[in-house]
Amino acid sequence: MLLEVIVQTVDDARAAHEGGADRLEVVRDVRVGGLTPALSLVSAIQDATPLPLRVMVRENRGFTIGPGELPALRAAAASLEALRIDAVVMGFARDGKVMLDDLSRVLERTPRLRVTFHRAFDTLHAPLDALDALAGVPQIDRILTDGGPGAPLERSARLAALGDRARARGGGIAIVAGSGVDEEALTVFAATACVHEAHVGRAARADGTADGPVSAARVRRLRDIADGRAQWSRSCSV
Repeated sequence: MLLEVIVQTVDDARAAHEGGADRLEVVRDVRVGGLTPALSLVSAIQDATPLPLRVMVRENRGFTIGPGELPALRAAAASLEALRIDAVVMGFARDGKVMLDDLSRVLERTPRLRVTFHRAFDTLHAPLDALDALAGVPQIDRILTDGGPGAPLERSARLAALGDRARARGGGIAIVAGSGVDEEALTVFAATACVHEAHVGRAARADGTADGPVSAARVRRLRDIADGRAQWSRSCSV
């Protein structure tokens, strides 16, 4: 299973790489869900690790474009494309519906930039139908979702259903399990093979907080679980 770790600093990136992460999501202000980081940070992380980077492009804690934010979003997308990152992370929704027009407005000047549609997806009223719509956007190659409420097994079933729907649409989109992916959830997701990619935040941090420093040891533990080399137990849960 591919393991993606949220990072906010160069030290975070180095620790994630040391622990065995496969990919990084670079953000700032993770406590509000992640906002566009400084380009200088993205460049510094590129210099510090060989890992592919997916970078948040978002100017507020919601899932809409605020007044006057479109130029900043477009500029960030263009600058990140120039840095040749793996992809950007963005998504727009309003009243339970995906806002593809807003996504297109941001990306119209960067037609080759790949996109993870982030957890705006989890606010949608009809996620399977929304997946069909997102599959029609060639730049979107990932959807990041928590799989809905409930225990890990319930989430696993919904994640698997999304994966089935994505494959039925031609397989251009991969489902990434994210938010609330702790050791227990990761163990279940790995055992059920409901997804092939997982995205972790708190579980990779030394103190278990949203914005604490990434711990190489924690990432290594998650890596072992994702690879089936370790099992979750309550004594070491995060």
